[in-house]
Amino acid sequence: MTFVDEVKNAVTPRAALLVIGVLGLQLLFIASYVGALHKPKPTDVAFGVVAPQQMSRQLVDRLDGLPGGPLDPRTVSSAAEAREQIMNRDINGALIVSPEGRTDTLLVASGGGTVLSSTLERLLTQVEGSQERTVRTVDVAPASPEDFDGLSSFYLVVGWCVGGYLCASILAISAGAKPANRQRAAIRTAVMALYAIAGGIGGAVIIGPVLGALPGSVWGLAGLGALVVFAVGMITLALEALTGIVGIGLAVLIIVIAGNPSAGGAFPLPMLPDFWRAIGPALPPGAGTWVARSIAYFRGNAVTGPLLVLSAWAVVGTALTLLLSMRRRPEADRPDATADTAATPAPGSGGSTAA
Repeated sequence: MTFVDEVKNAVTPRAALLVIGVLGLQLLFIASYVGALHKPKPTDVAFGVVAPQQMSRQLVDRLDGLPGGPLDPRTVSSAAEAREQIMNRDINGALIVSPEGRTDTLLVASGGGTVLSSTLERLLTQVEGSQERTVRTVDVAPASPEDFDGLSSFYLVVGWCVGGYLCASILAISAGAKPANRQRAAIRTAVMALYAIAGGIGGAVIIGPVLGALPGSVWGLAGLGALVVFAVGMITLALEALTGIVGIGLAVLIIVIAGNPSAGGAFPLPMLPDFWRAIGPALPPGAGTWVARSIAYFRGNAVTGPLLVLSAWAVVGTALTLLLSMRRRPEADRPDATADTAATPAPGSGGSTAA
């Protein structure tokens, strides 16, 4: 046997295509993470301004005209309203101008990401200094001392996502190359649901009572975890049902390569480039990270949209998995195919055997 024949036996055309696909995923992984995270800078950060009427418009215009467009400022009626908007996650910070003294107050929320709050503090200190004013910072939704850089919620959601697509991948290949029939698809969906519940509760208990990394409702986080795991798992099963083993790679592309760097974990969404900031809220890691932070630090506010996103992934994944299982299966995969073949008499046998 020649060396070329050995290569053909060792690496089949199908294996070669899969290797090329893995190489593509590897390069996309590098491009996505480095592209999203190598140079974070604030852009159009929603920012409130509370100031006397005669200077409010002028201050908003000055902040709006800062080089690079870091802020998207808007007038807010009062300090109390600014706090409420921050807690509702409508704005990321606010400047309250003192009408009498020369020390103003900057409101931030490090629970939404300490990198962003630190960036706002540094930026506003420079702006105020240019006007010979000083600023003091008040954190209205502080991150837990056990939650370094506000990353715990992101890592929690990443863990849930990893569990979701790994469990689904195992279920998808458990029967080898056999496609899922209706019964098999229903069983896998039920197993995925049970796994999601266990994973959600386990993750919430670990990050809350065990490690003390995140405050907030344990059961709220557990419910979120179950939804994240189930959504990721079912979309993985659906992609596998649609494209075979390639579907597992597609799930990695959506969740890991596109979803994780755009989730607003390492750097909150306003610090990311436009492309990743646009896709992040529509993918499970981004939606899950937003809700986890809201539960932990923002009284559970502003979660309706992200929960609908996660629910949509779960519903679409489940519907596709079940619908694709209704396709006509190959004869060899029919449970009664072997029995039918065994019961069919061989040609020329006369349909009988010797006694």
